[in-house]
Amino acid sequence: MAKPKAARVKLLDAALALIRERGFSAMTVDDLCARASVTKGAFFHYFKSKNELGVAAAEHWSAVTSAIFERAPYHTPKAPLDRVLAYIAFRRALLRGAIPEFTCVVGTMVQETYAQHPDIRDACAASIFGHAGTLEDDIAQAMKQHDVSADWSAEGLATHMQAVLQGAFVLAKAKNDVSVAIESIDHLRRYVELLFRSRPKRIARR
Repeated sequence: MAKPKAARVKLLDAALALIRERGFSAMTVDDLCARASVTKGAFFHYFKSKNELGVAAAEHWSAVTSAIFERAPYHTPKAPLDRVLAYIAFRRALLRGAIPEFTCVVGTMVQETYAQHPDIRDACAASIFGHAGTLEDDIAQAMKQHDVSADWSAEGLATHMQAVLQGAFVLAKAKNDVSVAIESIDHLRRYVELLFRSRPKRIARR
């Protein structure tokens, strides 16, 4: 028989859902406790403040999503470029359901808190850039295999991919339409393919 979730985990899971639905600023402690079905006393037992909860929510998001990405099928292809492209395809496949169901918790939260709450900003940054870092090895291997010598790095491309994804979420919210996010990710795939498969034409010297 499965053990019931501890109150802390219930609060963190509820925070992820509410931040996606309403944003961090609009989420109240009362909302959180109601969604998690715990008392307000339980909230303050685990968290001194809503801001402390925000930091913990970013860390919880990283743990939950890391587990999903670690077992995702994009790791299967043998060729590193195929793994990078499979990652993009996997992110595209996640764009299903209502907008709050696929948008990024830390991407949403950092837009609201980056100036006022540096502790939350830093936790969100660790999540976003930490995930980007998991792509760097495959990109670096693909650069070597395809003999890519350029003024950009594996780290820079991995970060750019996250910028496109986060921007795609914002556009989907702005239009209330997932199709604009899908189109952005399709353009990302084309861009990555061009980086590795296009070569400048050499001009013959006369």
